[in-house]
Amino acid sequence: MKARSLLAASAALLLGGCDLAPNYTPPTLALSARFKEAPAASDGVLDATGFWWRSFNDRTLDDLQDQVDAANPNLAAALAANDQARAFAAAALAGLYPEVDAGSSLSYNKQSNNRPLRSKDQPTYYGANQLGAQVASYEVDIWGRVRDLIKAANADAEASADALAQARLELHAELASAYIRLRGLDAEAKLLSDTIANYQSALNLTRERLAAQIAPPIDVERAVTQLENVKAQASDLVVQRSALENAIAALVGKSAASFTISRAAAPMTFPRRPRTVPSDVLSRRPDVAESERFAAAASAEIGVARAAFYPKFTLNLLGGTQDTGIALLTPGNSMGSLGPTVSVPLFDAGLRQAQLDAATAAYAEAAARYRAAILRAVREVEDNLSALRWLAEEARETTAAADAARKAAEMAMSLYRDGAASYLDVVTAQNAALDAERASIALRTRQLDANVGLMLALGGGWSSEASANVESR
Repeated sequence: MKARSLLAASAALLLGGCDLAPNYTPPTLALSARFKEAPAASDGVLDATGFWWRSFNDRTLDDLQDQVDAANPNLAAALAANDQARAFAAAALAGLYPEVDAGSSLSYNKQSNNRPLRSKDQPTYYGANQLGAQVASYEVDIWGRVRDLIKAANADAEASADALAQARLELHAELASAYIRLRGLDAEAKLLSDTIANYQSALNLTRERLAAQIAPPIDVERAVTQLENVKAQASDLVVQRSALENAIAALVGKSAASFTISRAAAPMTFPRRPRTVPSDVLSRRPDVAESERFAAAASAEIGVARAAFYPKFTLNLLGGTQDTGIALLTPGNSMGSLGPTVSVPLFDAGLRQAQLDAATAAYAEAAARYRAAILRAVREVEDNLSALRWLAEEARETTAAADAARKAAEMAMSLYRDGAASYLDVVTAQNAALDAERASIALRTRQLDANVGLMLALGGGWSSEASANVESR
């Protein structure tokens, strides 16, 4: 009867318990209604599945991206870290339930003849045996300490899931960027290959004209110099491409010694520009969501620190059998204990106050970092929108310059054949044309890479709502 009364009283205390943590709401930051560099019209929305790279319509890139999820060791490490955080959250949840342990012990003991307060009737040798002893300990969560620990652990686990999503997003963006640069080098290599063929023809022409004594020897030397310079540039592109290919191999979890990507000079297509507003970064950026979860965890930790100022109530239960011999199953040898313990803080030289101050400061830091993450996200989106806007303008100008330089080179060669221009005019015009065309290819690569940067800045189609739905299934 007494045990039932004690349990009922404890349940009443638990049900009536309070929570000393602050009422948490995510820190706020005023955002504008639209991005400063946002175009007047956009093409569509980000792929909600997160496969944003498919908008480049490149099958090889798609295949490589699939391998990142399957074999990248850094992503595997992030996944293991997330599993660890979820395990910590499960461990915190165990605090809501009693801890029960069972065990037994057999011992044969000898008392000292001079043990203090030993009576003459006490034996020198005796057994102290226990069987099936059970110990249960349960903290009555009156002040919400255990619940706040669970809140903090769950928030940390959610932050870890967001960190995993961010790691995945960054790896896919790194791969896309490396692949785009590699394809840019392939386009440059194709240009240099065609240029080498043209310069070889020009060299042959100067030699023919020299043999016919209608051109000076310096024309041949200029043609040779020009041809060998372009061959050297082509060799340098091979070095750069090899490094990018090796980097991609590491990203997809393969040995560089056995990994190759076939050359392809065809230009990649530009993806559709996604529609977005500044408020999207709050739900579309996993790193922003991670920062917000850290703030929530820090808020719950304040409740844990506040609860330390109040008495701590614990229920304890001990049960089993005990005997000096081996008659442990005899009903009369049963033993047990049930009762609460109370720990009341009296003096700690300011320890608990310091811990509360530290928890409060930790929340202020987490809130500030969350606001900083939002501002950083908005800035990165603005940077890439601005880059895409002005790179498009630059591309139009560079294309016009390349077209004009190409025509000038053709005209200079035609005049040289007719004897109306020197070969120096040809070299100058051809070098200008090559530089302009390489600049055009490099600019297109930058535009494609800026699109990857925009996808990364916008979270790549990830959303906190979708992530929560996946976790709940």
